[in-house]
Amino acid sequence: MHFDQLLYQAQAFADNDIAMIIPENWGQGRTVFGGVSAALLYAAMQTRVEKGRALRSLTTNFVGPLLVNTPFTFEVEMLREGKSASQITGRIIQNGQVAVIQQGCFGGDRTSNIEVENQERHSMPAPEGLEKLPDIGAGAPHFTQNFDYAIAQGGMPYSGSDDSRCYGWMRFKHAPEAITDAHLISLIDCWPPGVLQMMKVPSPASTMMWNLEFIHPHQPVVPDDWFAYQANTRQAAQGYAHAEANIWDATGELVAISRQSIAVFD
Repeated sequence: MHFDQLLYQAQAFADNDIAMIIPENWGQGRTVFGGVSAALLYAAMQTRVEKGRALRSLTTNFVGPLLVNTPFTFEVEMLREGKSASQITGRIIQNGQVAVIQQGCFGGDRTSNIEVENQERHSMPAPEGLEKLPDIGAGAPHFTQNFDYAIAQGGMPYSGSDDSRCYGWMRFKHAPEAITDAHLISLIDCWPPGVLQMMKVPSPASTMMWNLEFIHPHQPVVPDDWFAYQANTRQAAQGYAHAEANIWDATGELVAISRQSIAVFD
């Protein structure tokens, strides 16, 4: 199922309290790829927000496994809607339990004399000549078939690398009608945590908390554009890792900042 179809269902079903099912092609094993569950919950919340208020930050906690091919519903609550900002929470409920919980901050543009330009840039080579991620026939999770990857730095998961950095490019394999914040949420999470490449044998790792901050670009984004991704592991010990990432559009403009807390079971 195309990602745009999932988004349409999330927005329509959330408004009508209808159960939704995510198919196996968006799974990683028995569970749903976290990026798509976060994106769909955001899409459900967005339907309750006043038009003209862009997503500024999104915090997602993956409370428990969300299973593929299993019905679930959305619960959305508006915490506060002020003159220019809205604070809203959402939950995905499956089998009577919370699987994903999210809080979003939406805000309209305001006139301000304060302007600080982002100084961080990347120097990665163009994606066309870089190594690509193996397909699902080589053991990659099912959801990866929906994305194109180009690896600039970092190794394959479970390759025993000493490097915990993950640098590269990403895009949808089948371009959507347009790139929205929901599409970016899914794209940003498509990379495996950098600590996975440090493992020598397959072992599970699970994102517990994920915070995204959005910087809305001034340039239009083309649906089949590549996005640059650079993730650094800030610290890892005692079964937990903490990672930060910057995401740029094809013109080199920063579009999002990502922070994750990851449980590692090696």
